Amino acid sequence: MKPIKLKTKIPALKGQISIPGDKSISHRSVMFGAIAYGTTKVTNFLMGNDCLSTISCFQKLGVNIIHQDGQVIIEGKGIDALTEPKDILDVGNSGTTIRLLMGILAGRSFHSTLIGDESIGKRPMTRVVNPLRSMGAAIDGRKEGEFTPLSLRGGNLQPIEYKLPVASAQVKSAILFAGLQAGGTTTVIEPQATRDHTERMIRRFGGEISVDNKKINVTGGQTLTGTNIHVPGDISSAAFFLVAGAIVPNSEIVLKHVGLNPTRTGIIDVMKAMGADIEIQINESEEFEPTGDIIIRTSQLKGTIIEGDLIPRLIDEIPVIALLATQAEGQTIIKDAHELKVKETNRIDTVVNELKKLGASIEATDDGMIIQGNPHLKGGQVSSHGDHRIGMMLAVAALISEKEVLLENPEAISVSYPSFFEHLDSLI
Repeated sequence: MKPIKLKTKIPALKGQISIPGDKSISHRSVMFGAIAYGTTKVTNFLMGNDCLSTISCFQKLGVNIIHQDGQVIIEGKGIDALTEPKDILDVGNSGTTIRLLMGILAGRSFHSTLIGDESIGKRPMTRVVNPLRSMGAAIDGRKEGEFTPLSLRGGNLQPIEYKLPVASAQVKSAILFAGLQAGGTTTVIEPQATRDHTERMIRRFGGEISVDNKKINVTGGQTLTGTNIHVPGDISSAAFFLVAGAIVPNSEIVLKHVGLNPTRTGIIDVMKAMGADIEIQINESEEFEPTGDIIIRTSQLKGTIIEGDLIPRLIDEIPVIALLATQAEGQTIIKDAHELKVKETNRIDTVVNELKKLGASIEATDDGMIIQGNPHLKGGQVSSHGDHRIGMMLAVAALISEKEVLLENPEAISVSYPSFFEHLDSLI
């Protein structure tokens, strides 16, 4: 696809939008629906490429799934009803799909092969492969299972106690899926708390799981039952409009029904610390996942330090937080974000290089970046590098850029937010 010309020098953003469904919850709703007994109906499902990859993989595993207009119906017959796929399971660009699916397949006695796109082929898989092997799954792949393609034959899993070497909700979730199939109690110990959608989903489908601080226990052999799920708006997608509303002059944006899971709201904490004019109206009736409306207005921002336990709560939002920091007074330092190096791109280097093209004062460090407030962004030609979050961050940066901005590979944005440009246009 040819580079597109982004909208620049926008005088104001005003209006209200409903953020698309949460990507993490959409993935998990299909996975749990597929291994449960009975019908699961999911509304406000994210029809992005990543989540459609999850649906496709489970259809190849023999699950009847119908999806249309943001609604998905999964006819689950229990995990034992999954069948050996006749074809390779292609996860596309989705790291969540491949890592969580490995946890499910680890307990299945049949053979399966997983592949993904070029980006997935570069992402480390041994962080999931090693604990699943220790539970009894046979897994092989390139570089001894470090990279795709991966070949699995599971079954007869033994429970483990596993201390995560890095804070990763994907690794945690893969082990919990395997633990649901193991003979006994599996324990996962986190170094820092990560998003807990899997734990909430187990309870939603009638299962039992205990969480004691950062120690999580799940017992195998449980029967899960299909349910109804309304997916809240994705705060990781809302983040781009939160930042846009804060940095574009004369702006006021209302974001409706956004997920406010406390393991995901690090960006709100950071924006408040930086002085953002942000207001949250909690939906008190929501039980499954906390939600609410967020109002963001043009803000006078100051630099801050982002580090430690806060990082897992905003890891996907760091690209757009870096942009936010360019419009703050003083210096912002981001630390302890090594995980950015193994996302869809090396997001530390990519964010720094692309924002520099627009005139930002930003430098990479080994575990993050240092940003000097410099509100005057210029134009230029930039690239998403096939990373949806980089693409959206650059589209927001263009809104305050003084000259023309061209974006290469804009199609990557459809991975998580197919209606992004439509929603942006509605505010201008």
